[in-house]
Parts: sequence; C-alpha cells; structure tokens
Amino acid sequence: MKTVRVGTRGSRLAIAQTEIALAALRRVHAGVRFEVITINTKGDVDKRPLFTMDEKGIFEKEVNEAVKKGEADFAVHSLKDVPSDLSEELVVASIPKRASPNDVLVNDKGQKLKELAPGSVVGTSSLRRAVQLAKYRPDLDVRPIRGNVETRVKKVINGEYGAVVLAEAGLTRIGMKDVIVERFSVRDFVPAPGQGAIAIVCRHDDKILINMLKQIEDPCSRAEVLAERALIRKVEGGCRFPLGAVALTNDDKITLYASVFSADGTRNIKVKKVGKANEPEKLGGKVADVLVKQGAMAMAEGWRRAVEEWNNKL
Repeated sequence: MKTVRVGTRGSRLAIAQTEIALAALRRVHAGVRFEVITINTKGDVDKRPLFTMDEKGIFEKEVNEAVKKGEADFAVHSLKDVPSDLSEELVVASIPKRASPNDVLVNDKGQKLKELAPGSVVGTSSLRRAVQLAKYRPDLDVRPIRGNVETRVKKVINGEYGAVVLAEAGLTRIGMKDVIVERFSVRDFVPAPGQGAIAIVCRHDDKILINMLKQIEDPCSRAEVLAERALIRKVEGGCRFPLGAVALTNDDKITLYASVFSADGTRNIKVKKVGKANEPEKLGGKVADVLVKQGAMAMAEGWRRAVEEWNNKL
C-alpha cells in the first residue's frame, strides 16, 4: 500500500480540516495510506494578535516548507491563511467543497449583537471584524483576542470576554456549533477572503499527486476563491489593512461582495458585481479596480496608526 505524507498544524481545527480532506480522498483512493505529520508554525508560537504582525503566511510557512523539502507530500490549510502570492514551487492543487464563509457571534447568555449590554467586551483576532463590530455597535468595547477556537470560547465562559466573533466553519468542524448565538449575513458582515475553504497544497511538479488531489476538487468553491484572491492580489488586504470579500456562485453566474473600512469606521466602501462563473479572476480584478478608484488604498495610512493603538491595549 502506498503511503502519502500529509503536513498540517497541530491545532484541533487544523487536524479536523485535515481529516475532512483525507476522508474525501480515502473514498476515491482506497489503496493509499495517509500519514499525518504535525508541524508547529510561527502563528502557533507567537501569541500576539494577528493584525499586529506585519507578515504573511504565519500559519502555513513552516508546513509548506516541509512540502518543498519533500518532508511531506502535501499540506492541508485554511485557505484564508495561504498567501495569494504562493511560492512558485507550490500549487493549490485542490479546493474541496467550501463550508460556510459566515462569521458568527458566540456568548454564554444567548444574546445577539444588538442585545449585548453597552460596554460589553467583545473579542476578535481580526481588524476586519473589529471595525464592522464598531460600525454596528460603537458602544461595545472591542478588544484583541488570541488562542485557538476552543480557547477563545473558554474565555467567554470564564467571563474574560462578554462575547467573541469567530468563523462558523471552524466551530462546525470541531463540533462546537452549539455555542453559536447569531450568524451574520455575508452581505452585512463581510468575511475574510477564502473563509470557510480548505486549500490542499503540493509541489507544482508532482503531476501524479495533483491528479489525485483534483478528484476531490469542488469547481464552484474554486471559482469563488479565485475571484476573492484576484481581488486580494490587486488591493492587497492583509492583517494591517482589513479587506472583506466573499464570492457566491449560482449556476453560470458569480457574485462578488467586497468591503473596506476606514480605521475610524466613518467611511466604508462596498462593492457588489456579478460576472461569469468561468471568469472569476476577471471579476475579482474588476471589483479591485472599483475599490482602488473609490479610495481604498488611501485608507492604509489610517490603519497603520490604528494597529499601534491596538498594540497599546495588549
């Protein structure tokens, strides 16, 4: 029996996502044995809030290095953690069917966002989420939070935070969807590009493995992600400049929603465009052009100052 080595982070969520991918692969490749190799990344060790780190790929770099060196045959990632400018030696060989891209609210009192008491402390690891929370509830105390999904939920239960905002897909994948109080609409609370999708990365010249991984590819999920990542490449929304973007396919059409906020939350650029599902990157480029034309890049300086202020809260 052939053995294929799979690289992943060691968190509960990362392992769960890897098992989802492997379950699909085993259904079509019963004669292959998959060996899971767990690897620590900088993002696992450095506990600062993500948006204070002016660096890409903190959750995938070490895992992908193992793939490049031949220590693992392929890697499984949260797609939103994979930089849009991936190393030329690697390729996103497969994107299985995407889970929910939505953000959700978690608290232990069953309170929706509009029901939280003024001054309630709400935790998030994302500037994108923080500024959208401030838009809808400027009377809340939004603070940085780190740790894995389970740790963040425990901080709510222990009273350190009144609520947290997390990705629905992550909670569902580790069997914790029962803690969800409210599911935000992707149109009103725009998620991170690639949120809810899994990326399977391997060496670009390993054609046999690429063909194997392609068998669990979901074309609609690939189209959505391509549109979102084409947008990122042009506008470059990173941890220091939050960009919300989500694409939704419907038959032969694809709709891309994008949103950028000023650091003080007073200005919001929102764009919605519809394109052909077989031309997702063209659509992403068009939406990016509109965002830039309307002043998205001019907001970057304000975000640099905002990050410094958030650092002072740590």
